[in-house]
Amino acid sequence: MSELITAELVDLDLSAATKDAAARSLAERMVAAHRVTDLDGFLADVAAREAQMPTGLDGGIGIPHCRSEHVSAPTLAFGRSARGIDFGAADGPADLIFLIAAPAGADDDHLTILSGLARRLMDPEFTAALRAGDDPGTVAALIRGEEPAPETEAAPEAADVPEGKAPEAGAPERAASPADDGDGAPFRIVAVTSCPTGIAHTYMAAESLTAAGRAEGVEVTVETQGSAGFSKLDPAVIAAADAVIWAHDVEVREKARFRGKPLVDVGVKAGINRPAELIAEARRKAERGEISAVPEGGDGPEAGDGGGSGADGAHFGVRLRTYLMSGVSYMVPFVAAGGLLIALSFAIGGYEIADAKSVADHFVWGQADSWAALLNQIGSAAFGFLVPVLAGYIAYGMADRPALVPGFVGGAIALTVEAGFLGGLVAGLLAGAVVMAIQRVPVHPTLRGIMPVLVIPLIASAVVGFLMFIVVGKPIAALQGALTDWLNGLSGSNAVILGVVLGLMMCFDMGGPLNKVAYAFAVGGLADPTDGSLKVMAAVMAAGMVPPLALALATTVRKKLFTKTERENGRAAWVLGASFITEGAIPFAAADPLRVIPSVMAGGAVTGALSMAFGCTLRAPHGGIFVVPLIGEPFLYLLAIAAGTLVATALVVLLKGARRTAAVPAGEGAATAPEARVSATA
Repeated sequence: MSELITAELVDLDLSAATKDAAARSLAERMVAAHRVTDLDGFLADVAAREAQMPTGLDGGIGIPHCRSEHVSAPTLAFGRSARGIDFGAADGPADLIFLIAAPAGADDDHLTILSGLARRLMDPEFTAALRAGDDPGTVAALIRGEEPAPETEAAPEAADVPEGKAPEAGAPERAASPADDGDGAPFRIVAVTSCPTGIAHTYMAAESLTAAGRAEGVEVTVETQGSAGFSKLDPAVIAAADAVIWAHDVEVREKARFRGKPLVDVGVKAGINRPAELIAEARRKAERGEISAVPEGGDGPEAGDGGGSGADGAHFGVRLRTYLMSGVSYMVPFVAAGGLLIALSFAIGGYEIADAKSVADHFVWGQADSWAALLNQIGSAAFGFLVPVLAGYIAYGMADRPALVPGFVGGAIALTVEAGFLGGLVAGLLAGAVVMAIQRVPVHPTLRGIMPVLVIPLIASAVVGFLMFIVVGKPIAALQGALTDWLNGLSGSNAVILGVVLGLMMCFDMGGPLNKVAYAFAVGGLADPTDGSLKVMAAVMAAGMVPPLALALATTVRKKLFTKTERENGRAAWVLGASFITEGAIPFAAADPLRVIPSVMAGGAVTGALSMAFGCTLRAPHGGIFVVPLIGEPFLYLLAIAAGTLVATALVVLLKGARRTAAVPAGEGAATAPEARVSATA
């Protein structure tokens, strides 16, 4: 680790009171060492990583870290705080803070060394030596592995690892052979650890699990799926295992390797903080003879976030959101393609083109109406897949490929019984649940090959079809009809309130779950358009344009409130906002959430309310200002967007300006007060 940390990157008297200030203080040392090229840009990347999951660990450790294009060389800075700094750990503040900076294209060797540090942080004698050190150079040498390690019993698996080096990144790690448990065979566990960045938590969880295995007399072999890639566990090792532990915050790769075994599925922090509990739970499941519901075929869809996707991994609400977002993410391309084709057909041939004869029977090359009818019918065909795709991929998100057939079948039946968008949601959840239940049933090994391609789709489709046709289809259709009638009857204050709610949802997480729920609600109405559903679509798109437009305007009118990187992002945000890409505001929200998010939510609420009050309608599911000719009351629609943008801009400028004034002591210039800069997080 000789090139990663030096005495100049060590602060044994870190005076920062917050994690943001600590990150800034340590990052400034990196800037001084010419390891970081843009302080504020780097801190924004650190904040974005911190927003994914707090980086505090039990035992008084904070490890803020990220990959960033503003890092010129892999770097580690260390700070020791006397009062402690809250990094979100369950047991309280951290006094040992490691800021890890990895270039966007960091090589495997450096990532291997960083992973080695992560493992050593699980050694209490190593952390005790860091707390006792009184010389920056000595502490830096200790972290690099050049100082003698504290007196401790040698770890069996470290015998062949040179001092200061880590095992090869991604290589499976095995705990020392434990004592027999009485029958001559130890209890064996295979584990997989992974985190979004793949630099620290991945390897700390691996070390924690292997150490706990040694203490419990259990043989634990870990596959780390980190940034430097991963080396697969030997199939023979997996076959011999009695149970499986997944400690992950991103989807486990090639998870079908672990099917048919008891599974404990948790977030990566659980692997770090309570490994003994996970091992005990794995043993209990094995004793009960539980068989996991790991899909038979390949990997499932990406989870995207959350701490484990299985039954043990997250709260039901988190898993439900993941399932629904899986369906929505696959549905959106159909919505965008079909909706824009239909909108374009209306622009060429008028709304009556929807009643044109089939172009398969009547098409005249030289007539614009024929081309308009062609576009309309292609778009309508794409839209016809909306509900089945939604249902199919909700089921896929729950139970992988075997659930696709019953999911699509359930979605098609939802259309048949006129249960619409709500029917698709329910059909997808039913299909996933039925397949998961079937997968839990033990089967003879000779039948496993035909289960995912024949038995599961056959049985699950029959069950889901029965439920959708006979049991739940008609009630959902009645509810869908009531919702449609309610939307059609919206007027006055009711319409305005709905516009406010939709605007708040669109702007709260800017492309996240709430944003997607509001968008999915709107595009679901386009499958069977009514006046009410077209108003909802208009309000949703208008509100979704506000955040990037507001931040673009704010960076233009008050440049000094923003970093150089943010001002550059602001120029791009003009185009993103105009194109209805709400995610263009995310860099600003990640850097200063407590000021940016409430401001854009207020602007979105104003825009949504005005759009509904003005009676604006929209038949296109996307397009921003480029589909304004297809909008009902286009002038008032643009006025609503402008009003919300101005409100959001004014609030951002006001809140950031007030903070800047408060941060600069009287008589000092902003340029000389580091605290006056826009921090990485609020």
